[in-house]
Amino acid sequence: MSSILLINSAARSQGAQSTLLANELVSKLQQSNPGATLVTRDLQSEPLPHLDDAILGAFFTPADQRSAEQQAIAARSEALIAELQAADIVVIGAPMYNFGVSSQLKTYFDFIARAGITFRYTANGPEGLVKGKKVYIVAARGGKYSGTPADSHTSYLTTFLGFLGMTDVTFVYAEGLNMGAEVASASISAAREQIAAI
Repeated sequence: MSSILLINSAARSQGAQSTLLANELVSKLQQSNPGATLVTRDLQSEPLPHLDDAILGAFFTPADQRSAEQQAIAARSEALIAELQAADIVVIGAPMYNFGVSSQLKTYFDFIARAGITFRYTANGPEGLVKGKKVYIVAARGGKYSGTPADSHTSYLTTFLGFLGMTDVTFVYAEGLNMGAEVASASISAAREQIAAI
């Protein structure tokens, strides 16, 4: 039986197209994987704190030397990592904000990128330790950027996930969502067609 982890990272609690389409993609995956378990991580309703001295101190202090506060911070990170490691399929609703991911998703990435836990440096360079996952990213954008030099969103997500060992990544794009109702409707329809084909 497979396990699905859904990560929704839109800043909006209502009406975000990335969330809507990511949820639809998960429904399709559940149809294809009867009995699959689902864990949902909503980064808007359950926000993580941005990196600061306390968080970095907890991550870089040896486990047996951490204060109670540092132990709690590290435990939160390690729980998120265990949740990710337990998943066979990862679906990320990832809207583009100002050419990048939401601050919610960036903060989540900061909590799961842990040297010696999710990646390590070897004599041959870095090695990702989060392996064997199928990742789907629902990328919602106000304009049309896919395949252009301005699409730093795709390259960042691909690079980061690959650094942790997740290299089997499929993107579902919904673009031009702020370019008028007709363009937005056509884009959402195209995204739904791609989801139906998965």
